Amino acid sequence: MDLSRRTFLASATAALLHASEPVIDIHQHTNYAGRTDDELIEHQRKMGVTRTVLLPAGSKYGLAVGAGGNETVVALARRRPELFLYFANEVPDLPGARQVLEKYLKLGALGIGEQKFPVECDSPAIHMVAEVAESFRVPVLLHFQHATYNMGIERFHTVLEKHPRVTFIGHAQTWWGNIDRNHEQTVLYPKTKVTPGGITDRLLADYPNMYGDLSAGSGLNSLLRDEEHARGFLERHQEKLVYGSDCDDRVGEGAACSGSQCLAAIRRLAPNAGVISKILHGNATRVLRLQAA
Repeated sequence: MDLSRRTFLASATAALLHASEPVIDIHQHTNYAGRTDDELIEHQRKMGVTRTVLLPAGSKYGLAVGAGGNETVVALARRRPELFLYFANEVPDLPGARQVLEKYLKLGALGIGEQKFPVECDSPAIHMVAEVAESFRVPVLLHFQHATYNMGIERFHTVLEKHPRVTFIGHAQTWWGNIDRNHEQTVLYPKTKVTPGGITDRLLADYPNMYGDLSAGSGLNSLLRDEEHARGFLERHQEKLVYGSDCDDRVGEGAACSGSQCLAAIRRLAPNAGVISKILHGNATRVLRLQAA
């Protein structure tokens, strides 16, 4: 068999496997930068996502992207229950935040987040969120961004220690920048080679209740800035990483779609098919307590 035919068959086989494998996207939003629900549905279909977790905004902020709130994610999940799951959310230091979270968790939310609000990551408000999560046995997804959201990542280990039965999922610029032991906190999208042993690396290794969401430009950057490091990182944290897209484009492919680029990077850099399956659906199935596909 000539080389071109072998290459074609290998590519076709890989495409078939990708098409048949479940993909759980743990990070998407309604009304993301004005995108309609139908555009979101088509975007996810184009990427090959089988189930999508919708993360609502709080009542006072749109997660800086105009994202829809709790009622919008409930409505879309009820319209297309075969495609969408949802979390509950609220600004954690608002009066009544606990009651809002409990209301939507009772309606069927599978987690809390995206917590993307200007509080310290170890504040009383975040401890309240963790208490609610523990009582409902659901995870909490947090956006870490230096000097802006969930500040003080160097102290987050104290939250993990105080709430060992709560699963926390880290996300965003400061979370992914800190895979590097030499990370400068003011740099949100570092491009340098990675020295293992940063805060994020240690939290994933040392705390059973800490997971990482690979979504958005920050997650993609963490894979592409140093691909040799990324290969080892995906292998050693294969039980603790989940796929997410968190992109606002309408197409589902190409340069503007960080979600499809992240999928491609995981499939290319992960050491084997088993690790890919864990990151694309197995770990999320376990964390969200879903029925296995």
